[in-house]
Amino acid sequence: MPIRYVLLLAVLLAGGLPPVQAGCPDTLDFHLRPLAGETPVHLCEAYAGQVVLIVNTASKCAYTPQYEGLEKLYAEYKDRGLAVLGFPSNDFGNQEPGDEAAIQGFCRMTYGVQFPMFEKTHAAERNADPLYRLLGERAGEYPRWNFHKYLLDRDGRLIGSFASQVGPEDPRLRRAIEEAL
Repeated sequence: MPIRYVLLLAVLLAGGLPPVQAGCPDTLDFHLRPLAGETPVHLCEAYAGQVVLIVNTASKCAYTPQYEGLEKLYAEYKDRGLAVLGFPSNDFGNQEPGDEAAIQGFCRMTYGVQFPMFEKTHAAERNADPLYRLLGERAGEYPRWNFHKYLLDRDGRLIGSFASQVGPEDPRLRRAIEEAL
């Protein structure tokens, strides 16, 4: 009998293999800085097991008032396990030209944003950062403008992709969030 089978048999007789530990989903396996922060956050450590809504944002866009709705979603569902993560991007129409400190001040002062915001990123397909490259490939679509939303379930699986026109109050988005919670 080959040695590998002897070893497997010995392990099984001794009580079996240890349970497999769930790893970090690749959709959250990124170390990214909080907006205007210095120390990167491992998204997996911070948000694994939660329903995650990832949004590319901009401060000078017709969709910018969605910040208010995103904050309402976050306030309403965070205790049930929803994390809203904002990623400012200047990819579309040069509508996020400020530095991170200015973006952070604008979001907090104008819309009372408390949900986590992260470093400025590239969301457009032509030079998407790794997070947005993965999400775009999985969804089969990249953001075409600011405030595109990707929804991940508690296991980090992509379960929805919502164009900019789908606001935070849209029943389709809210239904997807509620079903995932």
